[in-house]
Parts: sequence; C-alpha cells; structure tokens
Amino acid sequence: MKPSVQSPEKELRFTRSGQAVIFWLLAAMLAGTAVTLGLTSLYRDINPDVPHPAWMILPLVAAIFLLRLAVRMTRHACLILTPMGVEIFPLWRPEQGMRLVLWQEIDAVEFDDRMTQMTLHFDAAKTSGVHVSLRPIRAYLREALAKAVRGRLEGEIGRLEI
Repeated sequence: MKPSVQSPEKELRFTRSGQAVIFWLLAAMLAGTAVTLGLTSLYRDINPDVPHPAWMILPLVAAIFLLRLAVRMTRHACLILTPMGVEIFPLWRPEQGMRLVLWQEIDAVEFDDRMTQMTLHFDAAKTSGVHVSLRPIRAYLREALAKAVRGRLEGEIGRLEI
C-alpha cells in the first residue's frame, strides 16, 4: 500500500523527465532492432547467413530494462518542494536515500549560470550546504524551480506560472 500525500496541492514535483528522453530513445531503438532480427529470421531458409531468431532476445531484454528505467525516471520525482522543505531523491533506492532539507536550514540558494546546479547554503558564510544537479530536470522547468525556491526563501507566496 502506497502512502498518500496529505496535501498534494501544496507541493511541486520535479521529475527526471529530461534525463528519461535518452532512455526512451534507446529503448525504442533496441526494440526496433529486436523486431528487425525477428522478422529477418523468417528468411533463414533463403539466406542461411541471417542470424538465428534467438539473437532477438538480447536487444529485447535490454529494451525492456531501459523502458522500465525511462518510465521510472518520468514518473518518480527527483525533487519535491513541500511546505516543510526540499525533498531530494536519488535514482536508486529513493526510500532509503531521500534527503529532506528544511526551509529553516536554508540560508541562501544559488544557481549556476546554465541552471544545471542548485546549491542550498546552510550558513551566511556559504561554507556548508547541499549541491543538487538539475540536469535530469527539463530545461524549461529549471526556471520554475528557481522561481519557486527563491520565492519561498524570500517569503513570497504567489502563484507559480509554468
């Protein structure tokens, strides 16, 4: 049984959908390769040099694995902004590796020029904090993430336009 979120309207979820595109494409190419190998094996009686149909299992298994990974990246969050703070989830075993950074812990936030990295500073001297890679998130959503985090830290409560 999955735990339910008490107030889903009060949180912003950011998935790894930008990173998942590569895995969707690779899965599609490998599935196409498996189908091609399967269909060409029908003509083994005409051309014995055509690969055996069992060879289609390798790209098919790899395509299924990549497809499951792409679905996981697309559906599951890597960052969630909640009223409590920022929840950071790793790709593998997110239940054990999840990190919650409370809003009260964050003194400042910093984004690099290309919006590929977010740094949550815990003190004014910026000597401790958390670095979060934003590359898995789609590029157009990174601006919304920056606006939401900066707005929350400045105490502004407003509507986020995506």
